[in-house]
Order: sequence, then C-alpha cells, then structure tokens
Amino acid sequence: MKTLSALTLSTALVALAAPAMAQSKGDMLLGLGLHWVIPTDDYSATAAGPIRVDDNVRPTLTFEYFIADRVGLEVLAAWPFEHDAELLGAGDVVKTKHLPPTVSLQYYFTNNSSMTPFVGVGVNYTHFWDEKGQGVLAGVPVSLDDSWGVALHAGIDFAISDNASLRTDIRWMDIDTKASVGGVPIGSVSIDPIVVGAAYVMKF
Repeated sequence: MKTLSALTLSTALVALAAPAMAQSKGDMLLGLGLHWVIPTDDYSATAAGPIRVDDNVRPTLTFEYFIADRVGLEVLAAWPFEHDAELLGAGDVVKTKHLPPTVSLQYYFTNNSSMTPFVGVGVNYTHFWDEKGQGVLAGVPVSLDDSWGVALHAGIDFAISDNASLRTDIRWMDIDTKASVGGVPIGSVSIDPIVVGAAYVMKF
C-alpha cells in the first residue's frame, strides 16, 4: 500500500501541468498495469473448517471503448493470479490459479483539472483451475467451481499528455466458489476481494 500511495502522489505532481484527457464517443483506451488482489480477511465456514484465501499481485491489461461521451465499456484481463487457501489451525491446504475477466460500464466526470475521476459497475467471471491440495491435504483432489458476480470500480486518471494518463484505481468483486475435497462438497468459500492497482493508459 505504501508503494501505491507514493505512486499516487508522484502521478498527481506530474499531472499538475498536464491537460485533461478528454473521453469522446468512439475513443479507445488501452491500459497496462499492475494490480493487487486482496481477498476478505474473514474466514468462510465450511464442512472442513474455517477457510480464507491469501493475496497476490499480477500484471493486468484493460481495453475500453467509449459508447458515448464520458461513458466507456471496459474489459479487464490479467496474468493468472495464484492463491493459497488457509484452513484455520492447519495452515495452507490448497493452491489454485484463477483468471477474473471483468466487463464494466464506466462514467468519467468532467472538470477543469488534469485529474479525471470515474466510477463503474459490471460483471465478473472468475475461472479457477490447477487446484492442488497441500499440507494436510497433499495428494487429495480439490475442486473449486467458477464464479459469477457483481464488480464495482472507481479510480482517477492523471493526464500526462492529450493521449496518455497514469491511473490509480480500486475494485470490489463478488467472488464466491463452491469447494469440494476428495469429491465431497464442503461448502462455499467467499473471496470477495478488494483489487487495488496502477496503470499507464493510452488513448487511440
């Protein structure tokens, strides 16, 4: 979080002398970034015991098309995230990978500064694969179902030219997966992460 705070401060200073990056119908944005997925700290009650998932950082890619002035449709993609799931009192028991493609409808607020805030709402689909038991579950088959859920998004673009900006943003995603161990369902694991990050955004 300290790194992201420092980046926010530096981008704000750079943006003071830059013009705002306008968003008009037909514009396209490509963003290259780094995002940190931070699952909820709460444990999920399952038949195997309380379980929670750890955090992970990965490179991300966004593409956005403006369907109207200041209104964009964004697609989020990422390098596969990797997480360990901890069973209370037993340590890490599952390792998995996931991809969380997300489609959001976003609105950008116009103003006279070089900083353009925006908000968005959309749908997240999370695909889990390569699940492996570890620790006390080493060698035991583990399965996590894919998830659909609501995604909320907010951020600020700091313009550095007419066609480029630096972005800081935050998302919340509704991600819940039904888990099975040894072929036996044990219940639902709530991940519901906060996703924070930064990106370089180019307009075409």
